[in-house]
Amino acid sequence: MTQEREILLIVDDIKVGCGRTGPFFSFERAGIKPDLVCLAKSLSAYGNPMAVVLIRRDLDCWKPGEHSGTFRGNNLAFVTATAAIDEYWQTDTFEQEIAEKGEVMKQRLQEMIAQYSELGGEHRGLGLIQGIACQQPGLAKKVSHEAFQRGLIFEPMGVNKEVINLQSTLTIAPETLTQGLDILDKSISAALSN
Repeated sequence: MTQEREILLIVDDIKVGCGRTGPFFSFERAGIKPDLVCLAKSLSAYGNPMAVVLIRRDLDCWKPGEHSGTFRGNNLAFVTATAAIDEYWQTDTFEQEIAEKGEVMKQRLQEMIAQYSELGGEHRGLGLIQGIACQQPGLAKKVSHEAFQRGLIFEPMGVNKEVINLQSTLTIAPETLTQGLDILDKSISAALSN
């Protein structure tokens, strides 16, 4: 549809790309082919700031030095990004691991929604970016405070900060993921009791 109207399709994959939802690009499930893709966050690995814009070849009319920006990369970021891609994305093994951990997270979050009906909870997300949208105003913040006291950090998200938002590292060990979800369960219970 965008091609018929000569409109560029730009996908902002900064937060949800690089495997966050399972496949390397979040839009792969949809089968779309964007004209431009913005990537950052997990791209360079090890916390090195880096961002890139992938541009359809026929649209790439930049000359050297015409584009610049804060996170265009540095030598260390280029090296770590290359190492991360070589290490994790040469086969579909890492994508499968993320999918498996994502299913564990989804199942546990849905169990919590069923167990704590006071949440008025609704499951959101996929892969390793998931959460629970709470109907009760301020509840996600209370859960965040309780979780912090127990060693789990998350930032409530959403328009009204109503979402208990979980974004673990992609390389999280299954037992650590389970431990974090156990802490979340206890934190929800504590927040609802107060």
